[in-house]
Amino acid sequence: MATSSLFIAVDWGTSHLRAYLCEVQAQSTLKLLAQRDGPGVVKASQNFEQTLVDTITVWQQEYGSLPIYIAGQITSSIGWHETPYLECPINPEGLLNAAVSFDCAGHTIKALPGTKCTLQNGLFDVMRGEELQILGFLKQNPEYQQGKILLCLPGTHTKWVLINNGEIICFKTAMTGELYDLLCHQSVLIPSDCEDGCFDWIAFEQGCKLTLGSDSGNLAHGIFSVRTRQLSKELTPVQAKAYLSGVLIGSDVRAARHASEWQLLGDTQVIVIGTKQLNKCFSTALSQIGVNCVEFDIKEATLSGFNFLYSQ
Repeated sequence: MATSSLFIAVDWGTSHLRAYLCEVQAQSTLKLLAQRDGPGVVKASQNFEQTLVDTITVWQQEYGSLPIYIAGQITSSIGWHETPYLECPINPEGLLNAAVSFDCAGHTIKALPGTKCTLQNGLFDVMRGEELQILGFLKQNPEYQQGKILLCLPGTHTKWVLINNGEIICFKTAMTGELYDLLCHQSVLIPSDCEDGCFDWIAFEQGCKLTLGSDSGNLAHGIFSVRTRQLSKELTPVQAKAYLSGVLIGSDVRAARHASEWQLLGDTQVIVIGTKQLNKCFSTALSQIGVNCVEFDIKEATLSGFNFLYSQ
């Protein structure tokens, strides 16, 4: 058990850095004191140490040097200090055993490992950060530590994860979020001057239906309908963004439905762990194929995972 009651948890992914100042209180309950955000691994331009220092300086000035735990793409080959990939099946409670420790500006940092698996088709898959969130979810919901469950962690790189008796058995990655960002900002599909507006759920559901309802897969052709439906005045640019989201998420869900590693039938349940918006998007898409969802907040899962490891 750590002696200090304060620590800094850093969830540093491809798109975002999220740093949390945490206090462990009685019975290992965690209180979030503050949060600061910064650029993700791709946008930090390899200036990782200075990016972290700039993010947490205000806390260092007030509390001095604190233990720091980091997880996510920052510990990958494109990040700061690379940590190993642990082979599945794995109990995420053992993440700290393979952490890499180093010093930064007077702080001791523990960088958490990632996870790897080989799928039935022989393809190799990896994740970093999500295993921490899975750990946090299981600690918050111990009833799911028995039997098989399927998790969906939507984001830049969406993960579908099979859990059996608390162990990560295997997982599949879909670049759903990254594709959405690229197609919105670096393609002809969405006008560059399109402003953010209210998310159009009707347009989103239409996009889901297009790719979910295709027997052969309709992603490449379906994506172009984002443009043609604007040309035909069926969608405004704001509606088109929601429609594009539906096309991509529908395709993601369709692939998960036909995965050989698990059975995603109409009477099964999926645990969706993400932001409120993404949870609703994936739950909406999954409901179109009759799958029930339980939604869980990604921030709560992340902090719960960090808290468990810090309290060891």
